[in-house]
Amino acid sequence: MGNGAKAQQKRERNAKDSKAAKSQLKVNEKAMDIQCSICKSTFLKTTRAPQLTEHASNKHSKTLGDCFPGYVAA
Repeated sequence: MGNGAKAQQKRERNAKDSKAAKSQLKVNEKAMDIQCSICKSTFLKTTRAPQLTEHASNKHSKTLGDCFPGYVAA
């Protein structure tokens, strides 16, 4: 038996033991529940006020309250 057979056996063993990779995209999409009322951009629920304030001032020249009227700091 050569090294090729050993490598193939190892690949088969690892493929059997490994679990399929799970994508985080759908979970992240559901977690996007903060939405700018002007441009409708969505942000993750873990986004903090400084980042939202930066968006409001840079994109729209407005305040946090103007762009995100329902935002409550957690």
